[in-house]
Amino acid sequence: MFRGSFARLAARVAARRTASGRAQNIASRNARRMMCNEAAKFGKRPNLGMFFGSAAAGGVIGYFLYNQFNKGNTAAATSAASGPKGAPKIIISGAPGSGKGTQCENIVRKFGVVHISTGDILREHVKGGTDLGKQAKEFMSKGELVPDELVISMVKAKLSEPEVQKKGWLLDGFPRTPAQAQALAAAGVTADVFLQLEVPDEVLVERICGRRTDPVTGKIYHLKFNPPPADATVQGRLVHRADDTEEALRTRLVAYHKNVNGILDFYKDISVTVNGHSNGGFKENVTRVQRELFQGINNSRFGAPHIIISGAP
Repeated sequence: MFRGSFARLAARVAARRTASGRAQNIASRNARRMMCNEAAKFGKRPNLGMFFGSAAAGGVIGYFLYNQFNKGNTAAATSAASGPKGAPKIIISGAPGSGKGTQCENIVRKFGVVHISTGDILREHVKGGTDLGKQAKEFMSKGELVPDELVISMVKAKLSEPEVQKKGWLLDGFPRTPAQAQALAAAGVTADVFLQLEVPDEVLVERICGRRTDPVTGKIYHLKFNPPPADATVQGRLVHRADDTEEALRTRLVAYHKNVNGILDFYKDISVTVNGHSNGGFKENVTRVQRELFQGINNSRFGAPHIIISGAP
């Protein structure tokens, strides 16, 4: 709240009148200022910024707004640490080669959430011999897709674990289809943010088709962006995966675009799209993703900022 002395404001209004040539009625201005002060007594409410003062105070409003809304970030972080209600809930979607894996690592590091991949969950249940795992294994052994009902049950079981409830979660690449999104919603699973990494198909083709894997060390190289060492032995054993060919990738991209376009309607109110191929490079993309997630989580917790500004003449 910005206030100046009555005499000082009156003098400044008079000076403004002289400088601008506009007729100014000082008595009228004084009366309006008193009305403004009276209104200020009743104008306060939670999550609402109120600013009272002269136009000269405007220079510090930006700073004040920054600090006010940073309190939202602090509150979100405190809430997330305090328990399930405030724990971040994030869904991330991205085509093969969009950088989703790298972004997941950074999101987990920044927000402290539990990374959840349906592939990992399936393997955990099958390895652990759970009832759900035994049912899933029957389909997997026949080369068939595991039904959505089973996958949803596994996801729900994972989300109910105490650690996940406390820290929050990052659901990686799921749901993939409208049916899965609908089933997830019917199961009562909701998110704060649906993050989509958007990269042009031609860029994805270049990224994926240039990949080579070292079967001995497990390292992944790229012929252009991250060349393998100039060691004839290493280069001789590099493998080009069958699904890293352009033909295979374009088939996967057609399916990806069809599916992701189908689920966007389910998350349009919380959807955030980030360009995963900006000229700024890797660091800028990581920063942008984190900024968008902070904003999305805060909007989910507190709603978008609402500001009222009022000032005496």
